[in-house]
Parts: sequence; C-alpha cells; structure tokens
Amino acid sequence: MTTPRPLAELSAAEARRIVLRAQGFLGSPDRRAGVRGILRHLGAVQLDTISVLARSHELVPYARLGAVGRKTVERAYWTDTHSFEYWSHAACILPIEEWPHFAFRRRAYRERPHWGHDLPDGVYEQVIKQLRAEGPLTATELGGAKRTSEWWDWSGAKVAVERALMYGEVVCVERRGWKRLYDLAERAVPEALLHDDLDDAECLRRLVRLAGEALGVGTRADIADYHRLKGEQVDAVIADSGLVPVSVAGWGKPAWADPAALATTPRGRHRTTLLSPFDSLIWERARTERIFGFTHRLEAYVPKQKRIHGYFAMPVLSGGTLVGRVDPAREGQTLVARQITLDGPKAVPAVAQALVEAASWVNCTDVRVERVDSPDLRDALTSELAVLLG
Repeated sequence: MTTPRPLAELSAAEARRIVLRAQGFLGSPDRRAGVRGILRHLGAVQLDTISVLARSHELVPYARLGAVGRKTVERAYWTDTHSFEYWSHAACILPIEEWPHFAFRRRAYRERPHWGHDLPDGVYEQVIKQLRAEGPLTATELGGAKRTSEWWDWSGAKVAVERALMYGEVVCVERRGWKRLYDLAERAVPEALLHDDLDDAECLRRLVRLAGEALGVGTRADIADYHRLKGEQVDAVIADSGLVPVSVAGWGKPAWADPAALATTPRGRHRTTLLSPFDSLIWERARTERIFGFTHRLEAYVPKQKRIHGYFAMPVLSGGTLVGRVDPAREGQTLVARQITLDGPKAVPAVAQALVEAASWVNCTDVRVERVDSPDLRDALTSELAVLLG
C-alpha cells in the first residue's frame, strides 16, 4: 500500500493529548450520557473473567466517570437491548447499532472449519429449538456447560450455543454470575438491525473509522488491533474510511487520525484513576509504550514467583501520564495494595488519591499497603493515605 502524504505533523505530546481525549480521560465526559455514552464513545468494552477490584467492564466506565454504581453499570449494558456481546478486540460488549457491521465476521465464522470441539449430530438444532420454546437460557440450562472441570471441555450443548453465537443466530443478552445468557437473535436484536446485508468492505470501513475515532490517532497496527482486523483488511478500506494521514514525532510509522480530533486543541482536566489492564487506552502494549513510555504486562497467568508487579497490576493514570502501578485485592472492607510501584515522589499523591477513590467505589473503608517497590517512598504514601482517609 502506498502511504499518502501526512496532512498534519504532531508532536508526541500532541498525539498523547489527542489519545487521552478520544478515550475519555481529558476534558469532562458527558455524564448525562453515562455508561451507555462511554460504550458508544469507545465502540467496544472488553470482558474478562478476572475480578479483583471489580470486573474489567465495570472498571472501564469507572475510570472515566468516577464512582458510578456497579449495578448501574450492569443495567446500562444489558437492559433495553442497548448492547450485545461479540468477538471484537476479544470478547467485548458492543453497541447494538453496530450489529450489522459485524456481518463480515459472522460470515467468516460460518465458512471456516471448527477445531477442538466436536458437535454431536442434532445438538445444534435442539439448542435452537429449546431457546425458541423457553426463552433466554444459560449453557447450564441448555444441558451443561462442561463435561469435566477443565475450562475447555465443553458439553455438546455448550459447543452448539457458542457456535450459534459466532454465526449470529444466537446473542448473549446478559451476564448472570459471569454466565452468558443466550437468546435468539431474532428476538434480541431490533428488527431494523437484524441483517447481514452489508458487504465486507462496508463493514470494514465502519470498524476502521470507529477504531480511528476511539483512538484519536493510531498506526495501521493500532487501528487493526482495536477490533482485531487483519492489516490487509485495514489497507483495503482506510483511504475511504474518513480518517486522515498524519505523522507523529518518534513513532517511526505512518499514522491516521480522526479529523475531528485534529480540529481543536485538547483541553480540560485529566482523570486520576486506576486502569484495568484490559482498558482500551492501554490494551495494546506496544502502543502504550510508544505513547506513554510505560511498559506494562498482565502477569495473572505468569507463575507467582516470576511476577514483577503482581497478579493484576493496574496502571495509575494522572496528569495525562502513567505514574505507577497498584496490584489490588480486597479483604472485607479493606482495599489491600499488595504491591505498589511509584514513578518517583511526585507520583505519591496521585496513587494515594486513586487508591482512596477506588476503595470508596467498592465500599471499602480502609486501605492497607503491603509492599512498595521504592521503600523510601512508603512513609510518604502511607501519610498521604492517612490524610485522605481522615
């Protein structure tokens, strides 16, 4: 692909501010739009099984809006046919109006062979028949989610309903105790949206444009990663996506930006908050290093003795930069910071503020610090926490 001449040249700092505004961390988000507004703004909110402070899809709106009630978050996602769950960056909550634009992926799933899970004869048809007769059901209610305790050892009913989900015949309409609640797409998706009429190019143009708007500015790899597109899929449509070519000092690769993001200078207050490792601001690690100079890896699946920053280390955002990490846990009404990494003394007030706000959000009345990677900063941090906790 021939790279077009950039229409704008951005400094690294300008690009970072554009990214922060696009992701909802710079300026004042529209609180009237609430959680649903955040979902539409980002275009995708990743789901994950890990729940330490809270689950990732709760942490994403919290990081932008503050202490919005956790039940409010769940209702916002799952009531009034506002969203659906599907494969995007990973398993994600997506705005329902984007259902037609994932037709390309549903078609691809229908056409590809499936490995790893055998589907017994007749089970797919039986699952569809049962959902039609009984309404929304979990995999357990459909006949069992697993045959053994192994996460991958699915029952025939689980294989069938997950395949129906990929094909678009079934939709996850809610998560109950982390179990998917499945229903027929013909009931769950508004009639005007329930179609696969858009060709692949139109779907891809829309998703590339959405990714560019959510990122503010990004490389080809950044844009492709947002909804897990292939690089050649991005190449085929980016010229017609509405994004404009730009260059960013120090990035070393061509980039594209949302033209609306270039029209005004990002201004307003910065959020100070803990970030889920699955937050779209930082979910792509190479991009995080390029924009923030911050190396972060999820260590939940790393053997304990080999972890550097902790099981679920959450970066701390403050003043538009990443200033440290907190590996949190909860014990009763105490938020426990099992391990804290601070980027120097200036990070102490921000990390303390982020801890106290997070503790209040999850109904904890105290914060306990177990380990600080810079022992000389421990006293300053505990003193700051004592002041904030009163």
